[in-house]
Amino acid sequence: MQMSSRLGSLGRQTSTPAAVWTAPARAEPQLHPGLDAAEGKRVSAAGYCCCESDSLFSHPHGRRLACITPRRLQKAPQICLCPPPMAAAADEQLLLHLKLAFLALEPPACVLTLARKAGGGSVTPHVQNFILENCIGTNVGKSPNYAYVETILKKVIAEAELSSDIVIDELYEEFGQCMLSKANNSSLDMANKIYKDISFLSPTYDNVSSNPVSLVARLLCSTNMLEGDTGCCLWPSSLFLSEFILSFPELFSKKCCFELGSGVGLVGVCLNYIGASKVILTDGDVSTLANMKANMEMNSLYIKDSQLVIESKNKVECKYLSWEEASAKDLWGCQRDVVLGADIIYNPSCLPHLVRVLSMLLREDDEQCTSVNAATNEETSDEVSEKGATGGRVAYIATVIRNVDTFSCFAKAAADAKLSIVNITSTVTPSSFLPYMLSYDRSSVQLLAITLLS
Repeated sequence: MQMSSRLGSLGRQTSTPAAVWTAPARAEPQLHPGLDAAEGKRVSAAGYCCCESDSLFSHPHGRRLACITPRRLQKAPQICLCPPPMAAAADEQLLLHLKLAFLALEPPACVLTLARKAGGGSVTPHVQNFILENCIGTNVGKSPNYAYVETILKKVIAEAELSSDIVIDELYEEFGQCMLSKANNSSLDMANKIYKDISFLSPTYDNVSSNPVSLVARLLCSTNMLEGDTGCCLWPSSLFLSEFILSFPELFSKKCCFELGSGVGLVGVCLNYIGASKVILTDGDVSTLANMKANMEMNSLYIKDSQLVIESKNKVECKYLSWEEASAKDLWGCQRDVVLGADIIYNPSCLPHLVRVLSMLLREDDEQCTSVNAATNEETSDEVSEKGATGGRVAYIATVIRNVDTFSCFAKAAADAKLSIVNITSTVTPSSFLPYMLSYDRSSVQLLAITLLS
């Protein structure tokens, strides 16, 4: 059935969807005039949802995930959208995952999968209302992505219609408003640029007493990977390295951290969060560097004045660094106790330069060796720190091996430069901080610990 034929037909539904819960009777509930008594869909005489106690906005569990909210007062749903109390508690995590996936601009197919899970197999009216109020309703930013929202709404409506479920009127209205906004504000959609909110969930939160979200990074990213804009994309290795940092903060806390090929800057946000004493982000592409600085500023981490960087607790510095042109003199004043990189082993022509830069960064000298490194070496005694047991610096490189020959070329160049490469993926497993990102295949990422051979 087409969307237009379904618009405004909610009051004429004659069958009860399995997902709609019949609430226990309260004082003399009044049947909705347009529904059969046998269907058991009821609202109170005052027009309140039967599962609610005192008002339209209350809920037995103090939540407003399913009940009608002020935005929907003028056209309130005429059936109870609230699941049973036990189901509501069980669904809370799934609904949170759905919201975070939407804000991270996960692929629409992934968002739809989470919507089905939250609805117990279908996109129920309860889930539809949640998407409107908690996903689209909070999708505020400097540049709303109308095309993305339109695609999500279109898929949700089509999915609900296909499963013969109710589609709430507000979903159609929001879809129409989105199309209108997209037409009227096309100039506001920056070409190939989107805002993503990457939320890291605490793996130990208990759903009751603690805040499930430990860190949120808002990033301006590129959607164009075919025209040389790869530096502004969010890659799986960057997500993996970020989870690694948050899982083992003792390896980076109170240390000077230097990242190669920082891209959108997500790793820098995580390093600052766990308390690195200084964070240096670098990239050899001018446009990528400008985007990185904008992201750090958006997360209140980038300070332009070098003196203020020294004095501020947000010690994040963004620097231009071309591997081909870098010299020991360029790195002379750069403090670094730990070197990091994500998805930087990809271009065979750049590998000799990358290995040369890594060698310079890992080399200890009197000018560049800091007291922080010696003071914190004894704090970590696990498998990860043992990789740097020679007492020198260590580089943690997260990478997806897309081409075996390219990686072999890197390994050979590293061996020639007397660099030791140890794959620690199987011995060190980061906690899952991004369970809602279905597009993120963490199993494809390898984590390498690189040190200078003594």
